[in-house]
Amino acid sequence: MIIKDNKTDLNELAANIINGVNKALRKLAESSAANNENLIVGDKDGNVKSVPAKELLKTLSK
Repeated sequence: MIIKDNKTDLNELAANIINGVNKALRKLAESSAANNENLIVGDKDGNVKSVPAKELLKTLSK
C-alpha cells in the first residue's frame, strides 16, 4: 500500500507543478499583453517564433 500512496503523492505533486507553471505563464502573458509586447514561443516541432502576447493570451486556459 505504501507504493500506491507514493504514486498518488507523485501524481498530486506533478499536477500541482503543472498548475503553478500554467499560472505563471498566464501572468507573464497578461503583463506582456498590457505592455503590447511579444513573447517567443516554440511549437512541438521545435520551431521558434515571436507572437504578440495578446494573441497568445487568447490561447491560454484560465
